Amino acid sequence: MTLIVSNEDVEQVLTMDIALAALEEMYVDLGNGQAVSGPRVDILSGSSSHGAAQYGLKAMGGVMPRHGVGAMRLNSDIITWPERDGNHRREKVPAANGRWVGLVLLFSAHTGEPLMIFPDGFIQRTRVAATNAIGAKYLAREDTRVVGLLGSGWQAEGQLEALCAVRPIELIRVYSPNPEHREAFAQRLSQKLSREVIAVATADEAVRQADLIAAATNTLEPVIRPEWIRPGVHLSVIKVQEVDAETIEESDRVLFHTRAMIKEQIYRPGAERNPIKQAEEGWWTAPDAPFWSRLADLSDVASGHATGRQRDDEATLFVNNVGLGLQFAAVGARVYEAVRDQRLGHEVPTEWFTETVHP
Repeated sequence: MTLIVSNEDVEQVLTMDIALAALEEMYVDLGNGQAVSGPRVDILSGSSSHGAAQYGLKAMGGVMPRHGVGAMRLNSDIITWPERDGNHRREKVPAANGRWVGLVLLFSAHTGEPLMIFPDGFIQRTRVAATNAIGAKYLAREDTRVVGLLGSGWQAEGQLEALCAVRPIELIRVYSPNPEHREAFAQRLSQKLSREVIAVATADEAVRQADLIAAATNTLEPVIRPEWIRPGVHLSVIKVQEVDAETIEESDRVLFHTRAMIKEQIYRPGAERNPIKQAEEGWWTAPDAPFWSRLADLSDVASGHATGRQRDDEATLFVNNVGLGLQFAAVGARVYEAVRDQRLGHEVPTEWFTETVHP
């Protein structure tokens, strides 16, 4: 039988500690050549029913031999590029009757059959947050207690939960352009995390004397400023657009999620490319930039092939530049075990997804 599982089921069983353990194990295997992650492919075309929006079909997969599973994440998106609060953003339209469409298919690497199908929403936020937290584990000072957070949305909430799981955080100052949103975020997260979370009126106020500065936004322009770099600080971003080349050059030690940059975009012939240049081109598309030679991947450090923070006075930076399909295999395997143990989800015949003819 194949399990059909909801976001609510995933949230019930997937704790941050489970995600951190699953991903750390994955990065060790990846660094040692014992797991494989394929490229992320975005196929983009115009959306006839949504004006200047684009239709995006995204696929990313990976295989985790340790657990005998492979996973494929699929997204079917209507993508827009609005400008809000002076910044360009990438936003998906919930055009499917007010809902978004993202699925993960977990397969057995022994038989090829589908084990579980579930939405990608909760697991994708959790794996992004856990990835940055593992970066902080290797780069942030062990006595990190004050966080300056830029962003107060869905991803920002996950980032705080994960960071509090790896460092003894006591105080978080959060800034985002919408006062009501950041105030509500601060109140909710104070209760959820049992930490002091304060909403502030400017980004400068949020990062003042912070041990760790984290960005979790949907902007397509840099929000981390080079002048915030000082001895001992750790900087953390969830996408390349949040940081500029100067900040990378000025940081003492920089760790990437993956330097392979395994991402490909394919456009319908003749269709307009992404109208916001910042989403596609920047320092990350300049292979001759001098800083590349001194960067390492998260899997290199997790597997002992590279080093993390060496001194308390180092200014460090973690760039979560692109997701890996392998993450969904690693975390998905843990989710599958848990939902089976707790008898969650709905079983449907595996024969619905297999066939008797040679494909």
